[in-house]
Amino acid sequence: MASPSGLQSGLSRQLFEIWCSDKKNACVIPGNVVEGTLTKTIINEPKEVTLMNGITASLNMHNTKIISPKNCQSVEMYFNSEKRLAEKTPEVGETVSGLLVKKTFTYQIMVPDDLHVFSQLSTENISHRITFAYTSAFGVLEHRLKQILESVESLPDEESEGPAFRVHERLTVKYESEKHISLHWRSDPISDMVSDSVVALVLNISCEIPKVFVESEEATKTEENSKKAEKVVHALLVSLLGDVKFGENGKLVISVDGNVGHLDKQSGNVERENEGLKERVRVAFQRIQNAVKPIPLFVS
Repeated sequence: MASPSGLQSGLSRQLFEIWCSDKKNACVIPGNVVEGTLTKTIINEPKEVTLMNGITASLNMHNTKIISPKNCQSVEMYFNSEKRLAEKTPEVGETVSGLLVKKTFTYQIMVPDDLHVFSQLSTENISHRITFAYTSAFGVLEHRLKQILESVESLPDEESEGPAFRVHERLTVKYESEKHISLHWRSDPISDMVSDSVVALVLNISCEIPKVFVESEEATKTEENSKKAEKVVHALLVSLLGDVKFGENGKLVISVDGNVGHLDKQSGNVERENEGLKERVRVAFQRIQNAVKPIPLFVS
């Protein structure tokens, strides 16, 4: 309340300069308005006012009617200052949801939209966007998500500027290129949990693709090791028996003192009428196999 009515100085002027920028406040002028005073400026409803130190400040106070009552006539003025959460009185046992705000020794529960009106706090929305390397089919990701989550809806191309779908009406997955997809959502506890689930699934699908290459590399490596082992076996047989040559059907032809035998490298069988040569080749090949090939981890 302006006292003096011109707001030239005093405590009311100091409070006005502190409170004029907050729209939850109002200024009551109880008296005549004189030209050239601050109260005359306020009546004209400017967007800014000049403070005593020369700095301009925004004027966001409530605008009230100009009332000219008679002497001793009472005047009632109403200000819409009720919080939205208090519009309906909760019943006994009813759950009240809102933000619990502590100021000095008092606590208030209010909806987030009223936070900036009835406190010095404010709320902001944080939008997230993550881009992932993704080379699988975009439909595979949508199909896998539908198996895990309840609400997965495809979006029209004109709305999303390309293939996209929305998860639980909170998170949007967009197809950016043949090698990339992007995730978009506004941060809140539920949306963050949904995004974590989608991110985990995307990474899982991406990790499934290299397994094919790992198996292919492993097969190539096994084949190379097998060829090396055959060369080692052949070299050792030559050092023990002398004349060893490669024959038909993957067999080895071994000649010792005019006796010829045929060794099957797969089964270890020796085809030869001379039992002495046959047993000698079989034992030599068995020992070489045990030395060259590793011991199996599991025996079926």
